[in-house]
Amino acid sequence: MKDTFLLDIDDTLLDFCRLEREQLASVLAAFGERADEAIVARFHAINDALWKALERGEVTRERLVVVRFERLKEEFGLHTNAAALAVCFLDAMRDHAYLFEGAAQFLEGLSRLGRLYAVTNGASRVQRSHMKETGIAPFFADVFISEEVGAQKPSEAYVRHVREHIPNFEPSRTLYFGDSLTSDMVCAKRLGVDFVLFRPAGMPAGYEGYFAADHAQMLALATRL
Repeated sequence: MKDTFLLDIDDTLLDFCRLEREQLASVLAAFGERADEAIVARFHAINDALWKALERGEVTRERLVVVRFERLKEEFGLHTNAAALAVCFLDAMRDHAYLFEGAAQFLEGLSRLGRLYAVTNGASRVQRSHMKETGIAPFFADVFISEEVGAQKPSEAYVRHVREHIPNFEPSRTLYFGDSLTSDMVCAKRLGVDFVLFRPAGMPAGYEGYFAADHAQMLALATRL
């Protein structure tokens, strides 16, 4: 039976895609820039690719937050300084958060089964603010934010930090929930723990592990595995 649970935050508990979409459009509009669906969609693609590059150690977090706007500026002919957009976007992201429907009930049920730990690559000030604002912070025994750890999930250094900072860590009694195959699933594999992929849009082609399309299904798996 599992009694230790590792949980990704963005797009597992919090609706990060909605937040990114709304705040990017708001920031661009505030600067008098184009803010339609095409530019928002393109930013998401650029940002996603850069976060995967960060996971592989190919770009630093400091460069990522600006480069995504440099690329957007180049492709769409924006007039605003990329660094200025980056600062305003991070501030906007920090000040808002959306908890998925059913996530609070999931955390309440999961907390009755054992200890909860957050494992995230998000920016420290953004994640801390989001967890406080949405009221989920008290559910967690500890929070492992890559920016604070000094290593990106799913690097060996990040995995080692998580393993060493969970008291009496036992892989066979641990379950990991996350939405990313390149970050969360790899991190779970390196920790030697079972993994549940959370994807409301449906199971991706070729995936053969544990899967949940909503938080009720995740809780059911936690009680069964």
